[in-house]
Amino acid sequence: MRRRFPGLASQIAYARRFVARQLAVSPEVTTATLLTSELATNAITHSDSGRATGKFEVCVRHAPGWARVEVRDLGSTTEAPTPQHRDPYDTAEHGRGLDLVEALASKWGTEPRHDGRGRQVWFELVWDGDDQESDRSG
Repeated sequence: MRRRFPGLASQIAYARRFVARQLAVSPEVTTATLLTSELATNAITHSDSGRATGKFEVCVRHAPGWARVEVRDLGSTTEAPTPQHRDPYDTAEHGRGLDLVEALASKWGTEPRHDGRGRQVWFELVWDGDDQESDRSG
């Protein structure tokens, strides 16, 4: 399931709710919504998705014991930095999103979008149990 959102900070809450609805019975729903918030914030902060007409897209796939969330942005007309970890001793209050993703996700990564317009950053969560109906469609 996927949904497109305007590239506004106010839309991050809607992206979290979208993910929460898709993964409502998952024991990892709180983690999934937190990480979605971090990636959506990065999309509108560091790409053209945050421009006046920008958008970002969230895609959720899940099956029993597994979920994958992708946040797709519009890339940048300038050379956008590759997502990176911060120095753990850096005392800045911002820039810890990918550290959270690294710490909480089973797997994560970044890659160019298949349509060539931007990038997608994704994470996967894995847990024990068969709490969800299979749905690996995108």
